[in-house]
Amino acid sequence: MSRTVLVALALLASTAAFPTAAQVTNSKPQPVPFADTIPAPVDTPYPGTITLNVDASDPTQGLFKVTQRIPVAKAGPTTLLYPKWLPGHHSPSGPVDKVAGLVFRANGKVLPWTRDKVDMYAYHIDVPEGAAAIEISFTYLSATKPNQGRIQMTPEMLSLQWNTVSFYPAGYFTRGIPVAATVKYPTGWTAYSGLPATATGATYAYQQTDYETLIDSPTIAGKYTRSWPLSERVSLDVVADTPDELKATPEQIDAHKRLVTQAVKTFGAQHYDNYHFLLSISDNLGGIGLEHHRSSENGVDTGYFTNWNNQVPARNLLPHEYTHSWDGKFRRPAELWTPNYSVPMRDSGLWVYEGQTQFWGYVLQARSGLVSKQDTLDAYAYIAANYDNTPGRAWRPLIDTTNDPIISQRRPKGWTNYQRSEDYYNEGLLVWMEVDSILRQQSGGKKSIDDFARAFFGVRDGDWGVLPYTFDDVVATLDAIQPYDWRGLLTARLNDTSDRAPLSGFTNNGYKLVYTDQPTNYLKQIQKNYGRIDATHSLGLGTDDKGAISTVIWNSPAFKAGLDVGDAITAVNGAAFSGDRLNNAIRDAKTNKTPIRLLVKAGDLYKDIAIDYHEGLRYPRLEKTGKGETGLDRLLAPRP
Repeated sequence: MSRTVLVALALLASTAAFPTAAQVTNSKPQPVPFADTIPAPVDTPYPGTITLNVDASDPTQGLFKVTQRIPVAKAGPTTLLYPKWLPGHHSPSGPVDKVAGLVFRANGKVLPWTRDKVDMYAYHIDVPEGAAAIEISFTYLSATKPNQGRIQMTPEMLSLQWNTVSFYPAGYFTRGIPVAATVKYPTGWTAYSGLPATATGATYAYQQTDYETLIDSPTIAGKYTRSWPLSERVSLDVVADTPDELKATPEQIDAHKRLVTQAVKTFGAQHYDNYHFLLSISDNLGGIGLEHHRSSENGVDTGYFTNWNNQVPARNLLPHEYTHSWDGKFRRPAELWTPNYSVPMRDSGLWVYEGQTQFWGYVLQARSGLVSKQDTLDAYAYIAANYDNTPGRAWRPLIDTTNDPIISQRRPKGWTNYQRSEDYYNEGLLVWMEVDSILRQQSGGKKSIDDFARAFFGVRDGDWGVLPYTFDDVVATLDAIQPYDWRGLLTARLNDTSDRAPLSGFTNNGYKLVYTDQPTNYLKQIQKNYGRIDATHSLGLGTDDKGAISTVIWNSPAFKAGLDVGDAITAVNGAAFSGDRLNNAIRDAKTNKTPIRLLVKAGDLYKDIAIDYHEGLRYPRLEKTGKGETGLDRLLAPRP
């Protein structure tokens, strides 16, 4: 047989084995069905009290050792949940990945468990006949390096969040699940919480409560601590890296006292029986700002008291978190309240929850004198300029940024000003500043946003439950204060896109945004405290003090020159990089036609870049335009 015939026979065999495309029908699979085996929460009391014991006595490795006893109503299939959707986080961010060594027992025997195939926070077990309770043991492995998450335990202090060290039964509203908790802290440490406790040596037994309140009552504890009463109901409880960090002056504590006084005068009610500012001053414990009904978790770097005059930006944290007692905890968007931590939250109301809280945080810092009026005005200018130069506003409406906690969960972004981020905070502030200015104009100066605060947040004094609201409720409250097309205004601000930020709240209230060649004191402190070089409103870039680029503004001169986040500037006009050299080059280019030359390292490559920019340094500030006392002046003035 010839070679030609052999090849022909092989081709025939190949054709028979592999039919042509016209003869093949693509496979069309069908989904594998699954049943939702997690019971929906029902508003009925849970039959029995959970006991929870946490051993946090050895802070050397960041380990929280947990034992928990959950009484059971009946034998058979049971689902236990680890908290997933956390209030204040606005996202499914419960750290279930840090649970290890998990064992369930009943009647002294280990129970097999299965994680739910759809909801990774749900665990299914089969409770045997005659079992009175499920015994749970595990270790919560808190982060030991920042790249693992927030540091919650150091040799000097710890931050205990109950959601990280407990499970709860599915099928019930969390407010109907009784729980009694104890914690063993390191010997000699002092602990603070909004939930009352009795200490026996190093062990704190916390007042029996419901699971919802427990989760809302975190603790801080430390070796070096101090507590200052700010009012009959409010205290400032501080843990620090060293005893020196606790040396607050009487004047500093008085400013915090005025914060409480001014907030109560502004809102007209208090939605707690006791309230604790839980403040950690540390370069080692992870920073935090998280709201609760009867406390707030606040973490700042060292120097809060001891370097007071240079810590202006850090002093906005407590006014913001305290405001949340009214806005976010007591009054809460209806879609953000959920009966347990498995039901998803819907975040569209964050423009009020966070946006108006951001608004009041700056107002209250000025009214109390915790931050000066001028520094507050300079902070407003910084916010206004940043949002007036956010190209992403042209394609992404403000309301969609309320989805960002779920979409990105605060992961780093390369082009934040074009992608947008959680802009409902500060652009929300701008919207509420506009609301204030319109209330003043339409009422001839008789009404302001203070009237909204009292009408919306200052009801039911002493109630620290949750009073939900909708968009319609916000509009109705504004209409009752001063008739206007509030629905149209707010709908436009939330849903429309625009090249520019809504700054009429400042212009209507007697101030305008301008740029000068000198940074404000507020901006100087941001640059110094966080190691930043801010050329965002000139070249369109920001770097750290070593030249690493952290920000590039979309369509700015830096962007058009091809610069990117992650690049590093190594030289400016032929000399080694420094912040002063970059600023001097920008200043000098205003009076000549020579481009600014940057030597940039991008990965393993070096690029010689010329930026033809000649408008000089530009730093934002607010300039007064009105005569006498303007609306913004009155807004920031202390309440008598």
